[in-house]
Parts: sequence; C-alpha cells; structure tokens
Amino acid sequence: MEKDESVQWMRRALELATRARDAAEVPVGAVVVRDGEVLGEGWNHPIGGCDPTLHAEVHAIREAARAVGNYRLTGATLYVTLEPCAMCAGAIVHARIARVVYGADDPKTGAVHSVFRLLDTNPANHRVAHEGGLLATESAALLQAFFAARRQQ
Repeated sequence: MEKDESVQWMRRALELATRARDAAEVPVGAVVVRDGEVLGEGWNHPIGGCDPTLHAEVHAIREAARAVGNYRLTGATLYVTLEPCAMCAGAIVHARIARVVYGADDPKTGAVHSVFRLLDTNPANHRVAHEGGLLATESAALLQAFFAARRQQ
C-alpha cells in the first residue's frame, strides 16, 4: 500500500473524528478500506447513541460488514485516529481485518501496544498487522483540544 494512499484514508478518518467532536463525543474516526474502496466509516457516538459499543471502529466495522454482506472483512484495512481499545481490538480480530493503521497512541486504554498488545498476543488463529503513528500529531491535537475545551466548561 502506498504511503500517500494511507495518508488519504487517515485524513478521511480525521474528518469523521470531527463529526464526533461536533456532537460532543470524543473525536475518533475510522474507515474500513479494501482494494481502494471504502467499505465502512464510523465515528465515536456512544453518548448520543446510548450504546457503549459505538466506538468509531465498531461503527465502521458494522457498516463495512453490512456493505459486503459478511461479518468477515478479510483483506481489509482499518484506519483509525486513535489506538483501538480492548473491545475494538476484539472486534477487529473477529472481523478478520488484515491490517490496522492508527494515528495517536492511547496511553490509558490502548490495546495494540500502549497498555495491552491484544493484536500480538491473541491466541486466535487470525493475526492482524498493525502500525501506529500515521498523522499522530493531527490526531492527538484534535483529542487534546477536545479535552481542554471540556475542562474549561
């Protein structure tokens, strides 16, 4: 995969994160892509949706699975602005996503490498390639601005 293409998809994930921010949700966005085609998109909205599972990754995975008519998303890449949590890492494995590319590390709940390494240590027969740090500065800045504004309220 070309670096420019990965940047394009991460920029789209950042756009989706602003939807979450604008709805007063933690600004995280995600895109599921396979063969250069967007299969699903999502953004955080557990508060507005009254559903603790409505993280950006889960939203995007659900949309992608519906689009292809299969819960298995083999060969797909998930681009997300923040390192996935344990719940999302589990969903990624169950969906058989091939690769995860994320922006900012999550030192509190990150389950790819910051706190847990669920994509590396999962005893399931599916392994997920992963890389972090793509547009990390932009992803982190969006989150930092969101939380700074909330602290001032």
